[in-house]
Amino acid sequence: MGAGSVRFLQKLTAEGWLTGVMAFVGLFGLIFMSSLVAAPKVLFGRSLTAIPPSLFPTLVLSAMAALALMHLYSIRKTIFSDTAKVFDGGGLRRVVMLFAVMFLYALTMERIGFFFSSAIAMAAVGWVSGNRSIPQIVIVSLIGPIALYVLSTRGLAVSLPELSWIEFLYAGVFDAFSGAEAPSAEGATTEQDQ
Repeated sequence: MGAGSVRFLQKLTAEGWLTGVMAFVGLFGLIFMSSLVAAPKVLFGRSLTAIPPSLFPTLVLSAMAALALMHLYSIRKTIFSDTAKVFDGGGLRRVVMLFAVMFLYALTMERIGFFFSSAIAMAAVGWVSGNRSIPQIVIVSLIGPIALYVLSTRGLAVSLPELSWIEFLYAGVFDAFSGAEAPSAEGATTEQDQ
């Protein structure tokens, strides 16, 4: 890297850095989608999933890249500053902490399930970002994972790693609101006997 490009990067504001990285990650993810998402299982030449597993990540990455590029365009006149001090005032520490939270989130999702790992990650991100309102952090950390789970599993037919007892709880709540009755153990055995 030359001295000119280093000065160029030093004059980039924090907002420019963040938006540029989000656009890059979104575009990079779209380009390498086939390496990021496993192909669905096939039985007798037919896929076992209703929708391709790459649909949800493609939608998210496309939206992220498009919004970041639009935002970069909207801030194009203020993206550089002679007084930009991107990582002063604890900024670098917060970036490292956010990266650590997201890394732990990815590592714990399969072990402790989507709900608990998402709730912990949302609470940690809220705290690292400077939110000190405990009721607000708790509400967002409880409602956010539930809304994401319902949207993903019911709306987009995406399977998420979840603990069995939480999936049964979700199923019971959905059955209660839809008016459908869950099959009883007696009904299941009598149908198998016949």
